[in-house]
Amino acid sequence: MAALLIDQGVGSNLAFQPRLEIDESAARRTLRAQIAQLDLLLSAAVCEAFPDRLELPVIPARGPRVQSLGDLELLRDSLIGSLRQAREALAARELERSAARALLEQMLADPAKHRRLRIAQSELGVGGCGVWSVMPRLGPMGRLLGWWRVKLSSGCPLAT
Repeated sequence: MAALLIDQGVGSNLAFQPRLEIDESAARRTLRAQIAQLDLLLSAAVCEAFPDRLELPVIPARGPRVQSLGDLELLRDSLIGSLRQAREALAARELERSAARALLEQMLADPAKHRRLRIAQSELGVGGCGVWSVMPRLGPMGRLLGWWRVKLSSGCPLAT
């Protein structure tokens, strides 16, 4: 939208000069939509990666205000970085879980090769307090005879 200004300079005739005003509302709407989408993706990734401890990044607030385009772009860029970190953490955790699952399969296939090994349910990505462990069958006699088995503990200890 152009507004007309009257130039009243010394020694000049009255002339109309157009002044351009930039409408930032479309850019603001687009940035707000991008920030909302990134915030949703970040919260989903963090909740999936760390269901036991949720620590969302806190963006310091400077009180109520209308954010400039630069502020909105900085917020969007910081959310993109946080989302990237959360996805990397999720991928790393999934690698650890798949390695633990593979180790459990090896334990079940040949318990004698994995004596005294323990894998918690949380390492497998399964809820609960149980622990998979390789133990001798029939206590000391089973240890002497090489009778090993994989056992899942009954769960969480009783509260005291």
